[in-house]
Amino acid sequence: FVMLQQHGLNPILVNGKFTKNVKGRQTDVQDCQWIQKLHTMGMLEGSFIPDLFTEKVRQYYRHRQTLVNNAASFINKMQKALRLINIRLDSVLRDVMGRSGKDIIEAILKGERDAKVLASLAQPTVKKTKEEIVSALTGDWREEYIFELRQCYEIYQHYHKKIDECDEAIKKLLTEEIERKQKEENLAKAEHVKIKKKRARKNEANIDLQRLVVGLTGGVDISCIEGVGPGLILSITSETGLDLNVFPTAKHFSSWLGVAPNVKKTGGKVINGHTRKGKGRLAKAFMHAANAIGNMKTGGYLVHFFKRIQRRSERSAAIIATANKLSKIIWNMLVKKQSYNPIVPKEYLDTIRKKEVK
Repeated sequence: FVMLQQHGLNPILVNGKFTKNVKGRQTDVQDCQWIQKLHTMGMLEGSFIPDLFTEKVRQYYRHRQTLVNNAASFINKMQKALRLINIRLDSVLRDVMGRSGKDIIEAILKGERDAKVLASLAQPTVKKTKEEIVSALTGDWREEYIFELRQCYEIYQHYHKKIDECDEAIKKLLTEEIERKQKEENLAKAEHVKIKKKRARKNEANIDLQRLVVGLTGGVDISCIEGVGPGLILSITSETGLDLNVFPTAKHFSSWLGVAPNVKKTGGKVINGHTRKGKGRLAKAFMHAANAIGNMKTGGYLVHFFKRIQRRSERSAAIIATANKLSKIIWNMLVKKQSYNPIVPKEYLDTIRKKEVK
């Protein structure tokens, strides 16, 4: 496909479901002739194919996701080894590989066996009492499980070293693309844009993605939307790119993601309005962001929107509906170069109340 593009042709990648339900086309030659006829009549639509830069970012990002998943599997192995020596670190710490968990595991690997000394390494922010932590850290210290714990921890550290290298490669690629656009396309510099720094969650890229994406878009900051963090930003950059003009409208974009209602009618009656099955990586990233919005106790009108749908239906429906709304907001910001101007929560609630009264 890429080589045909390099030679000046304009190929399209067509979904097989557009041509497979045709009888009597059994040989490859007849099938080719039939596909050619459908294409000349304009009956075949091409699938979305990202540009070369987006494809490069996607390869780095998907490789990074594989490294994160592999590292997570060794966290499970470490927890299993700890349980087998009667150490229940997971019962007193929310995150076993947080600061407290790492300090305790490293002390165990260095030879510390006193439960009180190990418990003193826990951070003051740990909610469990010292007595509970001491009880959870009293074990029988079998050597074969300590050996397994040591090797798993070393492999985990190695994976995270490779993840950091992957983050640097992504940062370098994005920086080079910003410099190229500023030279060739006269892209406006975006140093003047004020960015509200968001704290990166665990396993998210340890680079200033917010500033880099603002530079790529020429001043559009999608991170100002509640729930949109570095994870979703990098997913959009790697799966579709930040130029969403290939989708004619915001509804086309949400439909392509699979978060828009797939309404089926027969005889003028709606029989089904569920979204289609099979969500891609980007749709799942939007759903994770929508779920984060639902976990917020206070916030903008998107939080109120999520709570309203959840009360009326269920949480899964609220996640899909919020992901749909989020995708449309981001499409309008990136395509129309608009800033995020959310509805004031009080006005939003008043509008909903008036509709209910009416």
